[in-house]
Amino acid sequence: MENKTPSTSVSLLETLVSFASVSLTPNIGLIHKVQEILAEAGIASTLAPDPEDPTRSNLFATVGPEGVPGVLLSGHTDVVPVEGQPWTSPPFEATHRDGRIYGRGTSDMKGFVACAIMAMVAAAKRPLKRPLQLALSFDEEIGCVGVRHLLRRLEGSLPAPYLCIVGEPTLMRIGTGHKGKAAYRAVCCGQAGHSGLAPRFFNAIHMASDLVASMRDVQRELAESGPREEGYGVPYTTVHAGVIKGGRALNIVPSECEVSFEIRNVSEDKPEAILQRILERLTARVQNEALDPAAPLPEIQMTNSYPSLNTREDSPAVDLLVSLLPPGTPCTKVDYGSEGGLFKQSWNETPVLICGPGSIEVAHKADEYVELTQIEACDRMLAGLVDFLCK
Repeated sequence: MENKTPSTSVSLLETLVSFASVSLTPNIGLIHKVQEILAEAGIASTLAPDPEDPTRSNLFATVGPEGVPGVLLSGHTDVVPVEGQPWTSPPFEATHRDGRIYGRGTSDMKGFVACAIMAMVAAAKRPLKRPLQLALSFDEEIGCVGVRHLLRRLEGSLPAPYLCIVGEPTLMRIGTGHKGKAAYRAVCCGQAGHSGLAPRFFNAIHMASDLVASMRDVQRELAESGPREEGYGVPYTTVHAGVIKGGRALNIVPSECEVSFEIRNVSEDKPEAILQRILERLTARVQNEALDPAAPLPEIQMTNSYPSLNTREDSPAVDLLVSLLPPGTPCTKVDYGSEGGLFKQSWNETPVLICGPGSIEVAHKADEYVELTQIEACDRMLAGLVDFLCK
């Protein structure tokens, strides 16, 4: 029978890059390939697909003894689109150049996925005392969507892991935390009318402008006196308006305007409390400006959220990872979200760390790449982890 297992993490990464598993498109081809590789090593795996689209699926596999807390390696299989980016090599074809592998997802985060799969294959040949587990998800890039189906499937079916490692690109540094995120859509309603009589009608764009101004007021307060969590590029909670849509023509008073915004919170802050402060500011602004009291406040809907992550640097989990990495490897906070907060939410007693090859600085860009030395470093860390699981 033909051996389906690549010989190295690099050769597997080349295969994974060839799957154009962009968010919201099928990843099942990649997932089936992983199943084949695991099966070749005698490792069974289960799928947790999107209930409405089985072509997008999570995968879970475990090797080693059952009923014992293990170490879970977590990675996402989806990548961001490449359209409109000036790539100098084919984005879905691994290109070797100057000690790097170029291709979409090499850094974020198929490099880690390849290393994790090869670690599973190696672990299947070892006398493990604790299991090594693998969780691969879909649609992480659009708000950690897919992994939620997997977490529901796993609930109550296995002991809480001893440690969860999310392999987002950290340049193989130890990430102990990230901010939480709550995304919202606010619909501001007004009254359509001729712009020549504009003061007679309520302008939805004006309400949206007041909402954004209220957001900026709260942002200033958070920057000046809000809780701080050192280690982030911005060490306090941020409020950000990203999209505004409204109006049909210049001579029509707009009857609707939509604002999409987000709150990225440090662990001490709660998004719902920040949102309430914004609405209180907005209400006061409307009253102070003597606007039409009948004008409705915006209808606000949460569109996505995930919790923050904050693992103590003095935890045994950090000590373990420190022992597997080169001396002096620093701990850090990452300025992007991850599925780590959701794993922590599902298994509160499980420490979650972020550590993987590649740099977030090149992720999502044209000519994304990972250094070959980073893949080698990740392989060494995971080999040491397998040794630990045998003790």
